[in-house]
Amino acid sequence: VHLFNTMSFFSFGQSAEIDVVLNDAETRKKVEHKTEDGKKDKYFLFYDGETVSGKVNVTLKNPGKRLEHQGIKIEFVGQIELYYDRGNHHEFVSLVKDLARPGEITQSQTFDFEFTHVEKPYESYTGQNVKLRYFLRATVIRRLNDIIKEMDIVVHTLSTYPELNSSIKMEVGIEDCLHIEFEYNKSKYHLKDVIVGKIYFLLVRIKIKHMEIDIIKRETTGTGPSVYHENDTIAKYEIMDGAPVRGESIPIRLFLAGYDLTPTMRDINKKFSVRYYLNLVLIDEEERRYFKQQEITLWRKGDVVRKSMSHQAAIASQRFEGSAASESALEQAAKEESG
Repeated sequence: VHLFNTMSFFSFGQSAEIDVVLNDAETRKKVEHKTEDGKKDKYFLFYDGETVSGKVNVTLKNPGKRLEHQGIKIEFVGQIELYYDRGNHHEFVSLVKDLARPGEITQSQTFDFEFTHVEKPYESYTGQNVKLRYFLRATVIRRLNDIIKEMDIVVHTLSTYPELNSSIKMEVGIEDCLHIEFEYNKSKYHLKDVIVGKIYFLLVRIKIKHMEIDIIKRETTGTGPSVYHENDTIAKYEIMDGAPVRGESIPIRLFLAGYDLTPTMRDINKKFSVRYYLNLVLIDEEERRYFKQQEITLWRKGDVVRKSMSHQAAIASQRFEGSAASESALEQAAKEESG
């Protein structure tokens, strides 16, 4: 007990404060991101390959009193934490820069740091059973207790427009009772997209009283015997109330922008997946439910600001393929940018 008390006594009077400030804090975009308790906070937004640079300020609480340390460092960390395996963090990015060798600080000091073109392969994610986060951690290493400051950032992964994006066509039938056909315009949608579809009733012999489309998010964590699935209904879209007749066709327009969606994540670092499904649900007058599920892929489209990437891509393809093919690619990129 005594030992514990002296320890907490030492940590109580920390002799310095650390602060981490990004160099482009004034201009860098911030985005809302869900924290573990479900609240939303704003964080600086980064993309894969962007440099992370800034300053670490070490401020002495009692000026004139020196602070001995075993070194000062800053780390850039990307890690996955599974909630059922607390305290066991899987780091997929771990970079460290030493800012000062062991010694002492006699006055408040500022240290510059830069992590150049950092690889940030996955999107930040806070789920039901898993969290993927990126953060900067500055540490003044001391004999008894380190002084530590962490600062979270958010990473978004951008995708290019999918080359193949076939529509989804399906038939659902219960023999001699019901036969419907439904079609969605695409199988891959960006997060601000619109799902456009149609439902045809070819045969209706049961009394349908309600029909809806749900977007279901399925988070899968763990491997082998200890796999956890969390299904979450993100959206419910009522297609009709009342009975359809044979030969009727019902249009669907579902706007995704209003919902809390992430890109589809498949087998991230062999730890978790997040997948999305469209679920067509029919309920008859005897409260029986019929449904048909279909996976869709969600992806994040770059902002307008990042359009020049298509220009860069065109230039790269010019180098690669020789000039003939790429003229049209450059024209295309220029068109996109002016459009």
